[in-house]
Amino acid sequence: MDQSSWRLFIEAADLGSLSKVALAHDTSQPQISRRISDLEQVCGGRLLHRNGRGVALTEFGQRIAPKVRSWLNSTEQLQNEILEVAGKPMGRVRIGVMPSAAHPLVTQLYEKMRKDYPLVQLSVREGQGAQLETWLEDGSLDFAVLYRHQATPKNGDIYLNQTSTYVIGAKGDAFLQRDVVPFSELDGKPLVLFCRPSSWRDRLDQISVDCGIKLNVILEADSLALQTRIVSTGGVYALLGPYAIDAAVKNDSLQAVPLADPSITRHVALSMSRHGELTLACRTVMRELQDISKNLPH
Repeated sequence: MDQSSWRLFIEAADLGSLSKVALAHDTSQPQISRRISDLEQVCGGRLLHRNGRGVALTEFGQRIAPKVRSWLNSTEQLQNEILEVAGKPMGRVRIGVMPSAAHPLVTQLYEKMRKDYPLVQLSVREGQGAQLETWLEDGSLDFAVLYRHQATPKNGDIYLNQTSTYVIGAKGDAFLQRDVVPFSELDGKPLVLFCRPSSWRDRLDQISVDCGIKLNVILEADSLALQTRIVSTGGVYALLGPYAIDAAVKNDSLQAVPLADPSITRHVALSMSRHGELTLACRTVMRELQDISKNLPH
């Protein structure tokens, strides 16, 4: 089993392009293609479809990719554990994070790890809740930072912080000239919300039913930059937490008012993958995230 070739296969599956894999490894696309073709000959089946847009997993590739990921992760974990006998955290830590938590949480984490743990390499992927859950399930991540709605942690989750929800709009918007915005007054207001599937959207839908109103979603966007840009043009609103809007509010381009009746709180949680044991590097990163979150605003 050629570990390096299987890593190329997984990278090609993730990136959807042999050219991108070649660029990442400073080699040629034909060289990457030959390596994967050699794997296909050994396996006796096609792993990837080649097309004009790039590559995609075949049915056979889809069946074995999770097993290959698990094997590669176990191998990397063993290598790191051997090195960690010296007691120093080292190796790659794969983190999934919501865009709204990337800053300041991961920004501060990066600075801390670079200073105190230079042998730990962070690999950070952004995604919404459903995508992060998928990556945790298939072993693509060691753990993820995501929102939970229940008051008590489940399935080994660790709660880092609790955040409120704000209605945000353009600076000076007349609708936001108040101390709080009752949820019922969102009836018919043009909103920008995250795409489905989304537990956040499901929760908002349920609350709107309870309040007897209809949410007027004029745009779905997972990009925070796009949401805040659209909102800043005026007449459109978004429902976000404090991390997501902190920079824009400080730059005086947006204003935020707490949502009320009901107010909606969410918990920022660490959720672990069920695949394999956490390495010393993973445990170190998780501990640092817990310490950083204690100094962040609720």
